[in-house]
Amino acid sequence: MKYLFLAVFIISTAIHLFASANKNRRLRNITKPFLLLALLGFYLFAADRILPAIVLALVFSWLGDVLLMPHGVKWFTAGGIAFMVSHLFFILGYSKDIDFSSLSPVIVIIFALVFICAVIFVFSKLKENLPKRLFYAMFLYLLLNGAMNCFAIYRLLSRPCTATAVTCIGAILFFISDASLFFVRFNKNGRLKTHFLVMLTYSVGELLIVLGLL
Repeated sequence: MKYLFLAVFIISTAIHLFASANKNRRLRNITKPFLLLALLGFYLFAADRILPAIVLALVFSWLGDVLLMPHGVKWFTAGGIAFMVSHLFFILGYSKDIDFSSLSPVIVIIFALVFICAVIFVFSKLKENLPKRLFYAMFLYLLLNGAMNCFAIYRLLSRPCTATAVTCIGAILFFISDASLFFVRFNKNGRLKTHFLVMLTYSVGELLIVLGLL
């Protein structure tokens, strides 16, 4: 059964990426709800021990996907809130595997500063295009995504192995996806004109996070 859900995820993602590259909004909206539902099904059937935090992280990611489908500030805000909750649950899921006593405080601070600087850089490029009422909320959101990445890195450093490395790569792709989404949505004169890169990094990122956790 797990392979059926994985196949649905891969096929839905491929169709969705095709639709994204061709700016086919109708096909994008049809396929998008299937991505995280299929990935959730894959996790539920593949996991030896199901972690409630990861289930909730995937559920809120799916909810974020659905809420971001309509246009409008209210929908964008609602989708962002759902993804913020998703990041918090991912952090909770990562934390169970982290031996914080093995981590140097300097290392913890360095990676936190890396993502703070990355967020500042992204917003320095976008500040002229972002709606003022969303600026600080979006800044906080990307910081939270950065925090989720930090915990994935701390998990890797605490327990270095293929599994933690795969999840870490997935988390970084998730950060790239969110940053790309901001440029697609708000920097209309930029190079990113479609959601292809956004959804490619997002879907692969979520899959790698789940595979690493499994």
